Order: sequence, then structure tokens, then C-alpha cells
Amino acid sequence: MAAGTGRRYDPDRRQRIIDAAIRVVGAKGIAGLSHRSAAAEADVPLGSTTYHFATLDDLLVAALSQVNAAFEETVAASPALADPRADLAGALARLLGEFLGADRGRAELEYELYLAALRRPALRPVAAQWCESVAAALSARTDPVTARALVAAMDGIGLQVLLTGAAYDEAYAREVLGRLLAGSGGPGPSGGSGSDAAR
Repeated sequence: MAAGTGRRYDPDRRQRIIDAAIRVVGAKGIAGLSHRSAAAEADVPLGSTTYHFATLDDLLVAALSQVNAAFEETVAASPALADPRADLAGALARLLGEFLGADRGRAELEYELYLAALRRPALRPVAAQWCESVAAALSARTDPVTARALVAAMDGIGLQVLLTGAAYDEAYAREVLGRLLAGSGGPGPSGGSGSDAAR
């Protein structure tokens, strides 16, 4: 792309920079991302990245927001949320397995961006928003406290799989998620009800 191309004639440039940043993080990690590396990957002038993203944190916020959106949409679209008779624990265990199994490298990338919030405060609201959005979707089938616990459990299981290199155990995930639902008074792994302690 010619360096002199006007920004107003290139409405997709911002999106290309975000996509490029995600690829750079996937290949080199957070440490490998800079305005310069994103510009080179996107094949745009360096000034374009600083125009659209004044700081590196701004670019990381955009990248994290984008990778978060896909999983949020997948959870929100699950038929199990609309059907009170559906096995919610089983549906979530399957979704988590699909997320981890479809592209392990992509899952690692998403967690790396997510965990970058530990050292980059600017990312924390985006990470928190992801948790809240998924929990809000799950609240269609359970109470808000249990919905947040389900998100935390899915996060923990996914992170353990990625860190240990172990195979994903869908039955184990369903059992864990089912116990949380049973504790909320909802249907557990065997369809029974638990106490109201989680409310």
C-alpha cells in the first residue's frame, strides 16, 4: 500500500491494524508487539498506527475487545440458554472444548491478551467486561452469582489445559459446571437440586 494513501480513502485500515496486532501477539507474544511491528504486519505506514492508536495499550485494548467478542457471541447464541430443559453444563462444556480444540494457538493468544491485564491496568476494564458479558448471558438460566462462578470455572479449566498441555476432559468440565448449577438450586449433573447457598 502506498504511504501517501489518504486515511479517508482507507476505512478498513484501523481494522487491519487490529488484525495485524493479533497476529503479531500470536507469533511473538505481547513483548513482540509495538506500533512498528503492527504497522509492518498490516503493511501500513507507521503513522497510521499512532493515528488510530495513540498508545500501545490502546491497540491492546482493541485487540482484546475483538478476541473477546467471538466467545461472548458463541455463548450468547447457545440454544441451551433459551431452553430451561437443556443441559446447560453439558452445553458449556462442549463450547469450552470447541474453543480449546478448534485452534489451540488461537486459544493461547486469547488468554495471553486476557492475562496481560495483570500488568496493564488499561486492559482490566475490557477483561472485566468480558466476564460480565458472558455471565449476563448465562443469567438467563441461573442466578447472577452462579453465572459468575460458571465463568470463573470455565476460565480456570481452560487455563489449566493450556498451561499443562493436557487434553481437554469434557466430562470433567461438565461435572464441575454441573455441581455449580446444582449448588444454585438449578439442575446439576444428575438433574437434582442443591441448596440455595450460592444465591
